[in-house]
Amino acid sequence: MRAIKLLAVFSLLILTACSSVYVNTDYDKKANFSQYKTFAYLKSGIDKAEISDLDKKRILYSLDEALTAKGFTKSDNADILISFFTKERERVDYYNNWGWGWNWGWSPFWGMNYNIPTTTTEGTLIIDVIDGKTKELIWQGKGSGYLTQDVDRKDARIKEFVSRILEKYPPIAKN
Repeated sequence: MRAIKLLAVFSLLILTACSSVYVNTDYDKKANFSQYKTFAYLKSGIDKAEISDLDKKRILYSLDEALTAKGFTKSDNADILISFFTKERERVDYYNNWGWGWNWGWSPFWGMNYNIPTTTTEGTLIIDVIDGKTKELIWQGKGSGYLTQDVDRKDARIKEFVSRILEKYPPIAKN
């Protein structure tokens, strides 16, 4: 019974570790974030993102939802401009495994060591917040984690990236 509980906890830890988005942020400590109420997108920056137009739309929809939930409104003459870009890389991990089989040179059931490669795609989403008047970068959030090609789960995964990154916006000044 105890082994079953341990296996369940271990499985849950693995699943949550795989779904995590790791976030880092940086910001201009002299910026007055309380003055920003409206947002717009910096099209020239978003056009440079090397992802499909459908994924760009997914990110934009998630940004709209997250920013309006924080009380921001979309405007043509915005206080802040939002841009983003992405990076992607393949990650290959090798897992050592031991198995039993027939070894013709020695005896049956000799232990054998073999490696199993697994490949996952890791992505990074970087969101830039730019002051609408000065056009200077005032905040940047970066989220990294695994990506999925499953269309049914892609919307939720992108929404998770955006919401986890924007949890840290606006920054809370530390005195």
